[in-house]
Amino acid sequence: MSGRVYLDWNATAPLRPEARAAMVAACDVVGNPSSVHAEGRAAKAVVERAREEVAALVGCKAREVIFTSGATEAARVLAGPPEGHNVYVQDTAHDCLLAHWRMDGAAASGHTLAMGLANSETGVITEPPAKGAEGYPCGAGRADWLFLDVVQAVGRVPFAFGWSGADMAIVSAHKIGGPKGVGALILREGLEIATLQPGGGQETGRRSGTENVAGIAGFGAAARAALADQDAGAWEGVAGLRDRLEARVQEAAPETAIVGRGGPRLPNTSCLVTPGWKGETQVMQMDLAGFAVSAGSACSSGKVRPSRVLKATGFDDVAAASAIRVSIGPRTTEDEIDRFAAAWLAARRRFAARAA
Repeated sequence: MSGRVYLDWNATAPLRPEARAAMVAACDVVGNPSSVHAEGRAAKAVVERAREEVAALVGCKAREVIFTSGATEAARVLAGPPEGHNVYVQDTAHDCLLAHWRMDGAAASGHTLAMGLANSETGVITEPPAKGAEGYPCGAGRADWLFLDVVQAVGRVPFAFGWSGADMAIVSAHKIGGPKGVGALILREGLEIATLQPGGGQETGRRSGTENVAGIAGFGAAARAALADQDAGAWEGVAGLRDRLEARVQEAAPETAIVGRGGPRLPNTSCLVTPGWKGETQVMQMDLAGFAVSAGSACSSGKVRPSRVLKATGFDDVAAASAIRVSIGPRTTEDEIDRFAAAWLAARRRFAARAA
């Protein structure tokens, strides 16, 4: 069987047909959600239905969902804690969190801990600490606010915002098969923040600007379908395919490290480290062979430098520059995994022969 094989679901998941249909239908809804006439109320109903669907997936109240242009915009909430608030960020967190690291000194009025639940590059899952517990990562003692990036986790592993102890979380539609350019901030009820975007006061004053009705509709439909997949055990089969690939790699290329293997991680992610074989070279070779993989997070994979995440995990510069990420989903087939393994192992043999 020929044709391109897409193995980069952590960068963006293929658009679900349910999301496409919801978006097309929403495009025919004429009104502005802020208008009070019948057409406006119809558009508002589309947005509120999607809010309920996203809340069901994330395990929060619908009124805790604030729609944004994506997770990066939602992460701007970290710029809004009170003056004098330290913002500690996990050293393996996504760049959109690290951008808001803030230290106002030891005499700070409070502490926010920002961390990822599941790492986009390695798939490794870090359980959030208990609320108020000592020993927070990144030097914090007792955090007043806990912020979770659950972009890669929701829909793939069990998660409920209401039980997580988090005060804030961010999610993104295109990671679960929704459209690009829409996401959400999950904000614990009663927590006051500075507005993400001043203006007309949409999204209960937290994020102004006319809502992207079609994108939000697609987000909601994708959330509903993702929850159904999770409940049906679809990701257990995905984990089986991941393990199949890793077994092939371990058998034929024992020098290749599989990051996080044996510990808690996403069911769909394999991070393969072959010291000396540059990740971007592997990506190009696999692309020419018909396979889409990445050398790390989509937001940083275009930068030719060692992976910050892998260095923080303990890998040296050479190894941290020699990784690829294979991320798959429920549409991935056993045949595709076997074809990729064969192509990658063939390329690895050529690399080993040149290096000898």
